[in-house]
Amino acid sequence: MKSLRKFMDRIKPAFYGGKLSSLRSVYDGFDTFLFTPRDTSGPVGVQVHDSMDSKRTMTIVIVALMPCFFFGMYNTAYQHWLAAGAIEFPFWEMMLYGLLAILPMVLTTYIVGLGIEFICAQLRHEEIQEGFLVTGIILPMILPIETPLWMVAVATAFAVIFAKEVFGGTGYNIVNVALTARAFLFFAYPAKMSGDHVFVATQPILGVGPTVPDGFTCATPLGQIATAQGGDVALTGVGDHAITAADAFWGFIPGSFGETSTFCILIGAAILLLTRIADWRIIVSVVAGALCMGWIANVFETPTYPGSYLNPADQLLFGGLAFAAVFMATDPVTAARTRTGKWIYGFLIGIIAVLIRVYNTGYPEGAMLAVLLMNVFAPLIDWCVVQANVRRRERRLVAAENALDATEDKIEAEEGRAS
Repeated sequence: MKSLRKFMDRIKPAFYGGKLSSLRSVYDGFDTFLFTPRDTSGPVGVQVHDSMDSKRTMTIVIVALMPCFFFGMYNTAYQHWLAAGAIEFPFWEMMLYGLLAILPMVLTTYIVGLGIEFICAQLRHEEIQEGFLVTGIILPMILPIETPLWMVAVATAFAVIFAKEVFGGTGYNIVNVALTARAFLFFAYPAKMSGDHVFVATQPILGVGPTVPDGFTCATPLGQIATAQGGDVALTGVGDHAITAADAFWGFIPGSFGETSTFCILIGAAILLLTRIADWRIIVSVVAGALCMGWIANVFETPTYPGSYLNPADQLLFGGLAFAAVFMATDPVTAARTRTGKWIYGFLIGIIAVLIRVYNTGYPEGAMLAVLLMNVFAPLIDWCVVQANVRRRERRLVAAENALDATEDKIEAEEGRAS
């Protein structure tokens, strides 16, 4: 590290006043990514600092994502081995297969997304921010494993440009960038984002992995529920074995790469809560809203909407609702800021997600749209909460003034009687 520090210091003059000064933001971006910035605040004003800057925040979020990421590697391979009819499951070969399956998607999102952010920083003569470090790894985790790389690149470019940079870059976007990319893909290429063909890898990669029979298909649990007849919601996984609640909790089910394991999501939630990166109010309120709406739908179950037969707790085990509640609804840039607003914001996300799941059989996963919709309404929620507080304080002030006037009148009356 010392040699790398010396190298960065040696080339610094070329970017600060030298022939490469136009690329100063690129140098700053690499330097602050590799090392803690050494700049201090100016002499004007009082500055209070702690050790938590945006780079450390992003790093902690990435660490919290790692349990889901590593399990996603294993489950991607596990579903592939099941689809091939395997009876042996070599752990390290499966982990290698999962890495080879997801690595091209991760590289694509980072190359395209960071490339656009570098260009925008150059055009604005600003420092390169670290916000995309999290977006670049979340996006592949919420996509089907069979998503073509060119679609990943197009969606990443669309989301970074139109959901982030046009608003001013990191910290100014009004909607979650990763979910914007996912929504773009869903509406632009629905056949590649849903159905029975996209959630299980079907090809060996660089000679790793068994061969899957041609024409193999397998729907996710929510996809099976949406197409069930009447109250029949018996779920089957790859190999036609029954899916249990335990399978869903641990994550051994078909689904997007990083969203299947509720257990790993809980580990990530614990990391974010212990480090105070995420607000527990949002996570708890999303869960409460989902359970409440799931219970209401279950009470008024109907064969027309087979999702209404689903147990309320299962709403959190299947699909991406738990992942969205922990890693995307809690995004401090796009979520509500006031304490009361966070309760309202999260509760409505849970309700809307289950509403879409149950009563729109054409779109069995509602978490994405629920979070994006409430991202748009978060500023309005905060404004209403602030205005309610202002009115309450105004009433309190008027009441205090009236009480003071009454006291003064009483004192004057007593003085008058005494005289």
